[in-house]
Amino acid sequence: MKKIIIALIFSTTAVFAEDAAPLEKASSEVALSIPASPTSQDVTNVSKISEAFGHLIGKNLDTLGVQLDIAQIIKGLEDAAAGKDSPMTEMECIQAIASVQESNFKQQAIDNLKKANEFLSVNSTKSGIVILEEGKLQYKIEQEGKGSSVTEHSSPLIRYSGQLMDGTVCEASTETELMSLDETFKGFSKGVVGMKEGEKRTLYIHPDLAYQTSAGLPPNSLVTFEVEVVKADASPAAVQDSLSNTPVSEKLSPEIASPAAAQTVIR
Repeated sequence: MKKIIIALIFSTTAVFAEDAAPLEKASSEVALSIPASPTSQDVTNVSKISEAFGHLIGKNLDTLGVQLDIAQIIKGLEDAAAGKDSPMTEMECIQAIASVQESNFKQQAIDNLKKANEFLSVNSTKSGIVILEEGKLQYKIEQEGKGSSVTEHSSPLIRYSGQLMDGTVCEASTETELMSLDETFKGFSKGVVGMKEGEKRTLYIHPDLAYQTSAGLPPNSLVTFEVEVVKADASPAAVQDSLSNTPVSEKLSPEIASPAAAQTVIR
Protein backbone atom coordinates (compact mmCIF):
# COMPACT_ATOMS: atom_id res chain seq x y z
CA MET A 1 0.00 0.00 0.00
CA LYS A 2 2.84 2.35 0.89
CA LYS A 3 4.52 1.71 -2.46
CA ILE A 4 1.37 2.68 -4.31
CA ILE A 5 0.34 5.75 -2.35
CA ILE A 6 3.86 7.06 -1.71
CA ALA A 7 4.79 6.53 -5.36
CA LEU A 8 1.73 8.46 -6.47
CA ILE A 9 2.39 11.26 -4.03
CA PHE A 10 6.09 11.44 -4.92
CA SER A 11 5.37 11.38 -8.65
CA THR A 12 2.86 14.19 -8.22
CA THR A 13 5.17 16.32 -6.07
CA ALA A 14 8.02 15.64 -8.48
CA VAL A 15 5.99 17.13 -11.31
CA PHE A 16 5.23 20.16 -9.18
CA ALA A 17 8.91 20.45 -8.24
CA GLU A 18 9.99 20.37 -11.87
CA ASP A 19 7.49 23.07 -12.73
CA ALA A 20 8.26 25.21 -9.68
CA ALA A 21 11.40 26.93 -11.01
CA PRO A 22 9.85 27.98 -14.35
CA LEU A 23 6.81 29.29 -12.52
CA GLU A 24 8.93 31.29 -10.09
CA LYS A 25 10.85 32.79 -12.99
CA ALA A 26 7.65 33.52 -14.84
CA SER A 27 6.15 35.22 -11.79
CA SER A 28 9.01 37.70 -11.73
CA GLU A 29 8.48 38.59 -15.38
CA VAL A 30 4.74 38.33 -15.83
CA ALA A 31 2.01 39.22 -13.40
CA LEU A 32 0.05 36.04 -12.84
CA SER A 33 -3.72 36.38 -12.77
CA ILE A 34 -5.12 34.39 -9.84
CA PRO A 35 -8.91 34.13 -9.46
CA ALA A 36 -10.19 35.66 -6.29
CA SER A 37 -12.45 32.67 -5.71
CA PRO A 38 -12.81 29.23 -7.33
CA THR A 39 -15.19 29.03 -10.25
CA SER A 40 -17.70 26.25 -10.85
CA GLN A 41 -15.30 24.90 -13.51
CA ASP A 42 -12.49 24.73 -10.93
CA VAL A 43 -14.72 22.81 -8.53
CA THR A 44 -15.68 20.38 -11.29
CA ASN A 45 -12.02 19.80 -12.17
CA VAL A 46 -11.06 19.15 -8.55
CA SER A 47 -13.92 16.68 -8.27
CA LYS A 48 -12.79 14.81 -11.37
CA ILE A 49 -9.15 14.82 -10.30
CA SER A 50 -10.08 13.49 -6.87
CA GLU A 51 -12.13 10.68 -8.36
CA ALA A 52 -9.40 9.87 -10.89
CA PHE A 53 -6.82 9.75 -8.09
CA GLY A 54 -9.03 7.23 -6.32
CA HIS A 55 -9.07 5.14 -9.49
CA LEU A 56 -5.28 5.20 -9.64
CA ILE A 57 -5.11 3.77 -6.14
CA GLY A 58 -7.90 1.26 -6.75
CA LYS A 59 -6.38 -0.11 -9.96
CA ASN A 60 -3.13 -0.87 -8.16
CA LEU A 61 -4.64 -2.67 -5.17
CA ASP A 62 -4.68 -6.01 -7.02
CA THR A 63 -0.91 -5.87 -7.50
CA LEU A 64 -0.47 -6.29 -3.75
CA GLY A 65 -1.87 -9.80 -3.85
CA VAL A 66 -3.77 -9.07 -0.63
CA GLN A 67 -7.55 -8.79 -0.25
CA LEU A 68 -8.07 -5.42 1.44
CA ASP A 69 -11.20 -3.82 2.90
CA ILE A 70 -12.10 -0.88 0.63
CA ALA A 71 -14.25 0.72 3.33
CA GLN A 72 -11.32 0.71 5.76
CA ILE A 73 -9.00 2.12 3.11
CA ILE A 74 -11.40 5.02 2.64
CA LYS A 75 -11.59 5.48 6.42
CA GLY A 76 -7.79 5.52 6.57
CA LEU A 77 -7.65 8.24 3.90
CA GLU A 78 -10.23 10.32 5.72
CA ASP A 79 -8.53 9.88 9.10
CA ALA A 80 -5.10 10.73 7.66
CA ALA A 81 -6.52 13.86 6.02
CA ALA A 82 -8.05 14.82 9.37
CA GLY A 83 -4.71 14.35 11.14
CA LYS A 84 -5.76 11.31 13.14
CA ASP A 85 -3.26 8.62 14.17
CA SER A 86 -2.92 5.44 12.12
CA PRO A 87 -3.59 2.09 13.84
CA MET A 88 -0.14 0.95 12.61
CA THR A 89 3.13 2.64 11.79
CA GLU A 90 4.20 2.66 8.14
CA MET A 91 6.83 -0.01 8.83
CA GLU A 92 4.32 -2.19 10.67
CA CYS A 93 1.91 -1.88 7.75
CA ILE A 94 4.58 -2.80 5.20
CA GLN A 95 5.70 -5.80 7.25
CA ALA A 96 2.12 -6.96 7.75
CA ILE A 97 1.38 -6.80 4.01
CA ALA A 98 4.62 -8.63 3.22
CA SER A 99 3.69 -11.36 5.69
CA VAL A 100 0.25 -11.84 4.14
CA GLN A 101 1.75 -11.82 0.64
CA GLU A 102 4.22 -14.54 1.58
CA SER A 103 1.49 -16.65 3.16
CA ASN A 104 -0.76 -16.25 0.12
CA PHE A 105 2.11 -17.10 -2.23
CA LYS A 106 2.89 -20.32 -0.39
CA GLN A 107 -0.77 -21.38 -0.36
CA GLN A 108 -1.13 -20.60 -4.06
CA ALA A 109 1.95 -22.69 -4.79
CA ILE A 110 0.43 -25.63 -2.90
CA ASP A 111 -2.93 -25.27 -4.66
CA ASN A 112 -1.41 -24.94 -8.13
CA LEU A 113 0.86 -27.95 -7.61
CA LYS A 114 -2.17 -30.03 -6.67
CA LYS A 115 -4.03 -28.83 -9.77
CA ALA A 116 -1.04 -29.64 -11.98
CA ASN A 117 -0.76 -33.17 -10.61
CA GLU A 118 -4.49 -33.80 -11.01
CA PHE A 119 -4.52 -32.44 -14.57
CA LEU A 120 -1.62 -34.58 -15.75
CA SER A 121 -3.10 -37.67 -14.09
CA VAL A 122 -6.40 -37.25 -15.95
CA ASN A 123 -4.75 -36.11 -19.17
CA SER A 124 -2.55 -39.21 -19.30
CA THR A 125 -5.61 -41.39 -19.89
CA LYS A 126 -6.76 -39.46 -22.96
CA SER A 127 -6.33 -40.73 -26.51
CA GLY A 128 -3.15 -39.69 -28.31
CA ILE A 129 -1.28 -38.59 -25.19
CA VAL A 130 2.37 -39.68 -25.07
CA ILE A 131 4.10 -39.73 -21.70
CA LEU A 132 7.75 -38.64 -21.78
CA GLU A 133 8.17 -38.50 -18.01
CA GLU A 134 5.59 -39.98 -15.69
CA GLY A 135 3.52 -37.30 -14.00
CA LYS A 136 5.78 -34.55 -15.35
CA LEU A 137 5.79 -34.29 -19.14
CA GLN A 138 3.31 -35.30 -21.83
CA TYR A 139 2.65 -34.41 -25.44
CA LYS A 140 0.16 -34.93 -28.22
CA ILE A 141 0.95 -34.81 -31.93
CA GLU A 142 -1.45 -32.38 -33.59
CA GLN A 143 0.13 -32.61 -37.04
CA GLU A 144 2.61 -35.16 -38.35
CA GLY A 145 5.90 -33.95 -39.79
CA LYS A 146 8.53 -35.41 -42.07
CA GLY A 147 12.21 -35.09 -42.72
CA SER A 148 14.87 -34.31 -40.11
CA SER A 149 14.14 -34.51 -36.39
CA VAL A 150 15.11 -32.18 -33.58
CA THR A 151 18.00 -33.54 -31.52
CA GLU A 152 19.42 -32.63 -28.13
CA HIS A 153 21.59 -29.50 -28.02
CA SER A 154 20.26 -28.31 -31.38
CA SER A 155 18.71 -24.95 -32.24
CA PRO A 156 15.49 -25.52 -34.18
CA LEU A 157 13.42 -22.89 -35.94
CA ILE A 158 10.01 -22.99 -34.30
CA ARG A 159 6.71 -21.27 -33.74
CA TYR A 160 5.17 -21.59 -30.29
CA SER A 161 2.54 -20.39 -27.86
CA GLY A 162 2.45 -21.15 -24.14
CA GLN A 163 -0.57 -20.95 -21.85
CA LEU A 164 -1.46 -21.43 -18.22
CA MET A 165 -4.33 -23.69 -17.17
CA ASP A 166 -6.76 -20.76 -17.24
CA GLY A 167 -5.82 -19.92 -20.84
CA THR A 168 -3.58 -16.97 -20.02
CA VAL A 169 -0.78 -16.71 -22.58
CA CYS A 170 2.60 -16.73 -20.82
CA GLU A 171 4.97 -17.06 -23.81
CA ALA A 172 4.44 -16.73 -27.55
CA SER A 173 6.48 -16.20 -30.70
CA THR A 174 5.47 -13.39 -33.01
CA GLU A 175 7.26 -15.06 -35.93
CA THR A 176 9.47 -18.06 -36.63
CA GLU A 177 12.23 -18.05 -34.00
CA LEU A 178 15.56 -19.76 -33.51
CA MET A 179 15.52 -21.61 -30.18
CA SER A 180 18.59 -22.99 -28.42
CA LEU A 181 17.46 -26.11 -26.54
CA ASP A 182 20.46 -25.80 -24.23
CA GLU A 183 19.17 -22.45 -22.98
CA THR A 184 15.52 -23.17 -22.32
CA PHE A 185 13.85 -24.96 -19.43
CA LYS A 186 13.98 -28.76 -19.23
CA GLY A 187 10.33 -29.56 -19.95
CA PHE A 188 10.27 -27.53 -23.17
CA SER A 189 13.62 -28.80 -24.40
CA LYS A 190 12.81 -32.45 -23.70
CA GLY A 191 9.35 -32.11 -25.23
CA VAL A 192 10.65 -30.71 -28.51
CA VAL A 193 13.40 -33.30 -29.04
CA GLY A 194 12.27 -35.85 -31.62
CA MET A 195 9.87 -33.52 -33.43
CA LYS A 196 10.16 -33.67 -37.21
CA GLU A 197 10.09 -30.68 -39.51
CA GLY A 198 6.50 -29.63 -40.07
CA GLU A 199 5.29 -31.41 -36.94
CA LYS A 200 3.03 -29.72 -34.43
CA ARG A 201 2.83 -30.86 -30.81
CA THR A 202 1.03 -29.79 -27.69
CA LEU A 203 3.31 -30.11 -24.66
CA TYR A 204 1.90 -30.49 -21.14
CA ILE A 205 4.62 -29.51 -18.68
CA HIS A 206 4.59 -29.95 -14.91
CA PRO A 207 5.89 -26.93 -12.94
CA ASP A 208 8.89 -28.97 -11.74
CA LEU A 209 10.11 -29.02 -15.36
CA ALA A 210 8.93 -25.49 -16.16
CA TYR A 211 8.87 -22.22 -14.23
CA GLN A 212 8.34 -23.62 -10.70
CA THR A 213 7.83 -20.57 -8.46
CA SER A 214 9.70 -18.04 -10.61
CA ALA A 215 9.29 -16.07 -13.87
CA GLY A 216 6.66 -13.74 -12.42
CA LEU A 217 3.89 -16.29 -13.02
CA PRO A 218 1.52 -17.80 -10.44
CA PRO A 219 3.74 -20.22 -8.47
CA ASN A 220 3.83 -23.86 -9.58
CA SER A 221 1.86 -23.22 -12.75
CA LEU A 222 1.39 -26.07 -15.19
CA VAL A 223 2.08 -24.77 -18.70
CA THR A 224 0.85 -26.00 -22.07
CA PHE A 225 2.86 -25.22 -25.19
CA GLU A 226 1.77 -25.55 -28.80
CA VAL A 227 4.94 -25.97 -30.88
CA GLU A 228 5.58 -26.22 -34.61
CA VAL A 229 9.02 -27.13 -35.96
CA VAL A 230 9.98 -25.34 -39.16
CA LYS A 231 13.63 -26.46 -39.28
CA ALA A 232 15.09 -29.20 -37.09
CA ASP A 233 18.40 -27.42 -36.60
CA ALA A 234 19.09 -23.92 -37.88
CA SER A 235 22.18 -23.19 -35.78
CA PRO A 236 25.04 -21.52 -37.71
CA ALA A 237 27.07 -24.74 -37.65
CA ALA A 238 24.18 -26.86 -38.93
CA VAL A 239 23.37 -24.40 -41.70
CA GLN A 240 27.03 -24.28 -42.75
CA ASP A 241 27.14 -28.08 -42.96
CA SER A 242 23.97 -28.03 -45.01
CA LEU A 243 25.42 -25.45 -47.39
CA SER A 244 28.56 -27.49 -47.96
CA ASN A 245 26.46 -30.50 -48.97
CA THR A 246 23.83 -28.64 -51.01
CA PRO A 247 24.05 -28.20 -54.79
CA VAL A 248 24.47 -24.56 -55.83
CA SER A 249 21.22 -24.76 -57.80
CA GLU A 250 19.22 -25.29 -54.61
CA LYS A 251 18.20 -22.24 -52.63
CA LEU A 252 17.89 -21.88 -48.91
CA SER A 253 14.48 -21.32 -47.37
CA PRO A 254 14.02 -17.59 -46.54
CA GLU A 255 13.45 -18.62 -42.92
CA ILE A 256 17.01 -19.97 -42.57
CA ALA A 257 18.79 -17.57 -44.87
CA SER A 258 20.23 -15.68 -41.90
CA PRO A 259 21.59 -18.30 -39.45
CA ALA A 260 23.30 -15.64 -37.36
CA ALA A 261 19.94 -14.27 -36.17
CA ALA A 262 19.56 -13.84 -32.43
CA GLN A 263 18.27 -16.92 -30.66
CA THR A 264 15.19 -16.85 -28.48
CA VAL A 265 15.42 -18.16 -24.93
CA ILE A 266 12.40 -19.45 -23.01
CA ARG A 267 13.32 -19.63 -19.35
